[in-house]
Amino acid sequence: MSELNDYLEGKITFEEFEERREERIAKEKEEKVEVSDEGEIGDQDDPVPSTSKQCVGGTRRRKTDKTEEGVSPSVHKAFASMLGDGDEDEGDEDQEDDDTKMDWKDIGEEGEDDNDDDDDDEEDNDGNDITPGDVFALEMELNRENKKMLRERRHRSKLPRALRGLMGEANIRYARGEKEDAVLMCMEIIRQAPLAYEPFSTLAMIYEDQGDMEKALQFGLIAAHLNPSDCEEWVKLADMSLEQDNIKQAIICYTKAIKYDTSNVQYLWERSSLYEQVGEHKQAMDGYRRILSLLPPSDGEQFMQLSRDMAKSYYESSELPSAIGVMEEALERHPELVSHECINMAAELFIANHQHDKALEALVKFCNIVLRREEKTETVDRTPAKDNEEEEQKKTDCEKESGKIVEVLVPEDVPVDIRAKLMVCLIHQHVFKPLDSMLTSLMEQSPEELGDLYLDVSEAFMEEGEYNSALPLLSALVCSERYNLAVVWLRHAECLKALGHLEVAVKSYSKVVEMAPLHLDARLALSTLQQRLGRPNMALEALEPMYDSETLAHDASAAQQELKLLLHRSTLLSSQGRTDDYIDTLITMLSMLLKVGMVRAQVCVVSDTSSGVKHLKLVKVSRNKLTKIDDQEAAYLDIKGKTSVLSRDDWWKLLLRCLAVMCDVKRFTEAELLVDSTLEYYSFYDDRVKRKELEYLGLSAAFLDRNFQKAYNYIRLMLMDNNERTQLWNVFNQVILHSHDARHHRFCLRLMLKNPDNHALYLLNGHTSLVSGTFKHALGQYMQAFRNQPNHPLHCLCVGLTFFHMACQRFVMKRHAVIVQGFSFLWRYVEFRGHCQESLYNVGRALHQLGLNHLALHYYEKALALSPLQLEGMEDDQVDLRREIGHNLSLIYQSSGNKDMARHVIYTYCTV
Repeated sequence: MSELNDYLEGKITFEEFEERREERIAKEKEEKVEVSDEGEIGDQDDPVPSTSKQCVGGTRRRKTDKTEEGVSPSVHKAFASMLGDGDEDEGDEDQEDDDTKMDWKDIGEEGEDDNDDDDDDEEDNDGNDITPGDVFALEMELNRENKKMLRERRHRSKLPRALRGLMGEANIRYARGEKEDAVLMCMEIIRQAPLAYEPFSTLAMIYEDQGDMEKALQFGLIAAHLNPSDCEEWVKLADMSLEQDNIKQAIICYTKAIKYDTSNVQYLWERSSLYEQVGEHKQAMDGYRRILSLLPPSDGEQFMQLSRDMAKSYYESSELPSAIGVMEEALERHPELVSHECINMAAELFIANHQHDKALEALVKFCNIVLRREEKTETVDRTPAKDNEEEEQKKTDCEKESGKIVEVLVPEDVPVDIRAKLMVCLIHQHVFKPLDSMLTSLMEQSPEELGDLYLDVSEAFMEEGEYNSALPLLSALVCSERYNLAVVWLRHAECLKALGHLEVAVKSYSKVVEMAPLHLDARLALSTLQQRLGRPNMALEALEPMYDSETLAHDASAAQQELKLLLHRSTLLSSQGRTDDYIDTLITMLSMLLKVGMVRAQVCVVSDTSSGVKHLKLVKVSRNKLTKIDDQEAAYLDIKGKTSVLSRDDWWKLLLRCLAVMCDVKRFTEAELLVDSTLEYYSFYDDRVKRKELEYLGLSAAFLDRNFQKAYNYIRLMLMDNNERTQLWNVFNQVILHSHDARHHRFCLRLMLKNPDNHALYLLNGHTSLVSGTFKHALGQYMQAFRNQPNHPLHCLCVGLTFFHMACQRFVMKRHAVIVQGFSFLWRYVEFRGHCQESLYNVGRALHQLGLNHLALHYYEKALALSPLQLEGMEDDQVDLRREIGHNLSLIYQSSGNKDMARHVIYTYCTV
């Protein structure tokens, strides 16, 4: 076997191949073999068979005689002669190369002769001798080309030589119609050589003939992936994928074809069209942009048409800058092909992007429009200049400057839509005087046919504040049949409102609401005008709900529109003082936000007609009467999207306002339920501060609603979090006084274990023990408080009263000592408190309890003679003890038999 075959089969490396080749050439030179003068292999008596061979898979691969850029023809000639690939061999393409063995001797000699001939040709053509450097460069280039060609031949097929005969037999069986045998042979080849593409390609053809297009596509895809450089095969697979409605697979196939043929416009076009079908707008536009870059200048018409289509697609997808970029490139590359359609589209895009100066420039450039400006010159001081540069500068300053546009000359062949866009550009450039003739010409046209142009020009006037110029155009439109639309009426109403014609503007806004009842801005504007005109009821009618509950539950945009409407309605009701309706609106808005929280808190909104008028009300219901929410996370996300029209702070202010108004009208139960629902909606408040504020609001609402059990739950949690605040202990004391529940005693004891130095807990535990009759425990708690604050009058009073209660017990040792100790603390209390109605009353009450009525009577009378204390934040009637003193005096008089005096005291001090 020759060295070439050994190298092609991978038995030797390229370096060994070169070494053997050089050795053979040297050996032949030493033997002085005679070589024919004609060095071409094709001219030999025994010609070498062509290297064009039939592929095992059934397809033929032809070699071309095209040379690559940067490589001299002599190199290609030598390279072709070495491999036996000349122009003369194209007719021998059908000969198989698998069984043909070329003699290395012939190839080496012929390659050497070819190099000699090439040198001769170069010498004849150029007239110069070839230097050794040229020969060296030629040999290096030949080596590179040889490596490249052999590498391509080696990787072209991964089918082992031993299996090529079997592959050929499989193709023959397939050609004869013995498809089952062919399939088995292909499967055996795949088992032994899974990376060879030929058996997969043959299987694809077999299944395609049998009509099994799905299997044919799968095997074809495998073959294409194993031989990816065959672009035609990828295109065929793309067509097969489209026949099976697999557009994504077809896109992948076209992408593979484009990878190996990047300049094929047809492939790019087909793939971009498929991208549009699957909604991949960006990828489609990227493909069209590549097509634009590949189109030659001769295809200007196709370039302009594609640019217009791309700009339209970009504009429809709200990608205005991209659309403008495409049109600018089209106008720049082919200005001679710019039609009125192109310039109209470009001007429309510029105007939509508020680039009116560029639109005007394009219209003037491509439509032959002439703008005459007012010329201004500046007077220059003619003093001699110091040098030529200063003189040139003064000449520049003396040049004419462009002034305002005073006249516009438009050719007659310019279409009316371009004229309208020219007017829009001039209006935004604040050029109004030259527009009179153009405006008159436009209004002479029928608004039924050019209504859109009427509207464009009128909107341009309104944007620049020229409402008087816009009003005639809009009036003509609203009177037409074709353009008697809600949007035109809205512009008409806005124009009238800006001019101060409120009554007529109300009629136009009413027309808009009638034609488009779901137009929020028109409703809000109509309500505002009605309110300004002194019609509050009509203003509220304009803000009636637009959607039903079913639509609000499924349409997020509808919910957002309804929230905006309700927000304006609530503001209007608040300004009119309609509190109940105002609360109804707030409840409706908050129920949309707190839907999940209300379900968790078992609260719902119902209609109440007990007052004769229908109003909304929050009530507590059982769980089985509520609509169950299966996926609360999805419900949270849905509510978040619907209520995003207001920020979290706005919702918080709305909640506080609703709670305040509810408490003002004494709807404490509903305020309590609203707080419960808000606490269950966790995502509404994101910090601990708002959570605490909600708890305080819930405590206040529960206390005002006299729901002391719930109030106790609130205050208990607050004290566990912070037990040093005196206000919380005061509220706690008020709650337990009204609740008549003894469970607070255990709570205080447990809290005492965690906070043994808390002063308020000493007093509360002492009060609880005193009420329950365990006076020793009460005395111990009071003494702890007394040791902490010995000068506090309350501590002295509590200790003294405890001693008196102990002395009044039936079985007590040293009763007199106990009484003396009690009076010592009681007089200490009087010293710290001072002689006032309160202190004297407490002394008399202690003596009265011990049965010393004559002494108690003395202190009661002294207390009656004093006026009540003045305490900040409390009314005088709340601290006046004359009723209590009179009642105790009547008891003393009645026990002594003086009923008249008892009756007199009652009538004097205890009569309401």
